[in-house]
Amino acid sequence: MDRKSEQIIQKLQDRIQQVDWEFSDLDTGVVLTVGDGISFVRGLQDVQANELVRFENGTFGLALNLEENQVGVILLGSDRGIREGDTVYRTEEIVQVPVGDDLLGRIIDPLGEPLDNKGPITATEERYIERVAPGVMTRHSVGRPLFTGLKVIDSMIPIGKGQRELIIGDRQTGKTSIALNTILNQKDQNVKCVYVAIGQKSSTVVQVAETLERYGAMDYTVIINSPANDSAARQYISPYAGCAIAEYWMDKGEDVLVIYDDLSKHAVAYRTISLLLKRPSGREAYPGDVFYLHSRLLERAGQLNENYGGGSMTALPIIETQLGDISAYIPTNVISITDGQLFLDTEQFASGHRPAVDSGLSVSRVGSDAQTDAMKSVSGSLKLELATYEELSSFAQFSSDIDPETQKVIDHGNRLNELLKQPAYQVIKHELVILSMYLSEYGWLDKLEVEEVRPFERYMQEAFQNNYSDILDELAENYELTEDLQKRIDEVMETLLEDFKVMQNG
Repeated sequence: MDRKSEQIIQKLQDRIQQVDWEFSDLDTGVVLTVGDGISFVRGLQDVQANELVRFENGTFGLALNLEENQVGVILLGSDRGIREGDTVYRTEEIVQVPVGDDLLGRIIDPLGEPLDNKGPITATEERYIERVAPGVMTRHSVGRPLFTGLKVIDSMIPIGKGQRELIIGDRQTGKTSIALNTILNQKDQNVKCVYVAIGQKSSTVVQVAETLERYGAMDYTVIINSPANDSAARQYISPYAGCAIAEYWMDKGEDVLVIYDDLSKHAVAYRTISLLLKRPSGREAYPGDVFYLHSRLLERAGQLNENYGGGSMTALPIIETQLGDISAYIPTNVISITDGQLFLDTEQFASGHRPAVDSGLSVSRVGSDAQTDAMKSVSGSLKLELATYEELSSFAQFSSDIDPETQKVIDHGNRLNELLKQPAYQVIKHELVILSMYLSEYGWLDKLEVEEVRPFERYMQEAFQNNYSDILDELAENYELTEDLQKRIDEVMETLLEDFKVMQNG
């Protein structure tokens, strides 16, 4: 090393020694560097992980990296006004969010501040956003159905209260529509709902709120919004805030539905934070603990046993795939944490088959335990019928000579596919879903032309609601199809089919 270099190093060492790094108060530190929503702080020797710290200008941050010589802090506000050398103070508080019934009907940010111009939040209780998930001994097996009102889901991929069911698919395939349809169908079901929007456009969230308001669903729903222009730190904490709000009701013995829309953007926000904090990157540049990021969130959902109040939290996380690649890092992570997935197919969506749920790739690991007896009896063979239809119809494209038996299966599959189509935001009672599936199970579907399937279904549902409500009431009582009830339904179906045919021909 030449003499000039030695002199430069000696000067730098002298300057470093002149800086007073000692603090009389272990609860303070000084800003070393700041930028991109991240600050490295020297001092804060007793700070805890995930503790709130306060900067000199009033901005709050979250202590995430506890290193030997410094603390990596993610800022929950703007980094403007923070300068190197500014003092940072401990608050000795972990991040909390307000909880309670006062939040229903409100749109809030991840820290519980209102975004809807409806006045301040008046909640009297707060909860830590991070909490250990309920243990095995506090849980009960999932067995109570959560009705989505979507025929294809309630019949083949049922969701139970306390389940974690992933909604996965490419962008613009109807993932949010399925989640919102599920929220709308919780009306009068004693289920509170929490919708967490992570990294969405503000205009999209406004549309979601307007849809829920229009159908009267905001009365039992709270929206947590961390939009795309929000800091990565706020996007990172938003699902945990939503989970904490839902846990409050679950611990009181109530049923809650939580939508995380979507966890792909959540993982990207966490990756941004981790790279800025100079953590080592792994596969697809995500940090090594990205699996823990989502597992500690989704494990908090479940069905508690009676000794702990019997409440439940059902989680519907959403993941966006690229070109249908469900083998990418984040999709495979979340698939392995959840109890099943609803896979949305881009081709089906583009061809007008909506909801575009792929019955072959979708699965519910709770299965028929989360179905009513009546639904089990009318939907047991649906998945097999659709799988057989898909296989035979693909072969039939290359053959002009099809035997009558094969043609019969293909014709039935065409009608069944038509029956499973459903418009977005349709609130439909479970007993009416059962009657729709009844058409397929007991052969009524095959007496209709393909283009007659949906008009007859609407005609049948309206007739039962207006003229045969006693049958609906009896079906809704225990959701059981007794022989007597089935006989009465068949008699009504016969009459309705005749009347419908006359109407069509007349």
